[in-house]
Amino acid sequence: MNKENLRNIWKHEEQIAHIKGWDFSHICGRYEAEHDLPWNYERLVRQHLKSNMNIMDYDTGGGEFLLSLNHPYENTSATEGYPPNVLLCREKLLPLGIRFRECNNPSRIPFENGMFDLIINRHGGFDAGELHRLLRKNGLFITEQVGKDNDRDLVEMVLPQTEQPFPHLNLAKQRKCFETAGFEIIQAEEAYRPIYFYDVGAFVWFAHVIEWEFPNFSVDRCFEQLLKMQEMIDKDGRIEGTIHRYLIVAKK
Repeated sequence: MNKENLRNIWKHEEQIAHIKGWDFSHICGRYEAEHDLPWNYERLVRQHLKSNMNIMDYDTGGGEFLLSLNHPYENTSATEGYPPNVLLCREKLLPLGIRFRECNNPSRIPFENGMFDLIINRHGGFDAGELHRLLRKNGLFITEQVGKDNDRDLVEMVLPQTEQPFPHLNLAKQRKCFETAGFEIIQAEEAYRPIYFYDVGAFVWFAHVIEWEFPNFSVDRCFEQLLKMQEMIDKDGRIEGTIHRYLIVAKK
């Protein structure tokens, strides 16, 4: 396939790159990640979840994971700050009786002191002191987070010398934050694992959606680098990068 045909295919992926909620189904089968983490976030949440608990999902996305837990709606709360997802949550969660509040500041969450037995958060922002305020005694916070080194090798392939957007996000620093806020750490793990892309178009879509990791990325700006990625696909069948994740379970 000639260069201009590739450019057109990739620019089409660029034009349609958006998500509703946190839905990566557009590139399902065209990339692979998070299949071999040493923990299972859903299993861990379910392990601690009891039906009488008052729970909150901070940065719930479109509420997909929260709803999959089938927790009693009257004991369920959620927040979200990304405007398209806020609208989606209002449409999906409020009619069910779930307490949903718009919030894009993890240091000022609009719920009362000591309201929750369990707060969960996957890949969203958090403030340890604010979480301590919101939890009841013996309440738990469970989070899986994206670390500072996430996708850095992929970023370097297309946007060399780009600064890390969140250099403070690693297990050692965040563990100290929770301990300083008065939490007991129940579980803490960190992992680096591969991420694979099986076509360059899938990577283009991904890089546009994860714009904070790939600032100012575009097909035209990074075209020569994308052609080198295509050479990797032609030779090895995939592009390989590295994800960085860490997990914290903290008890008040």
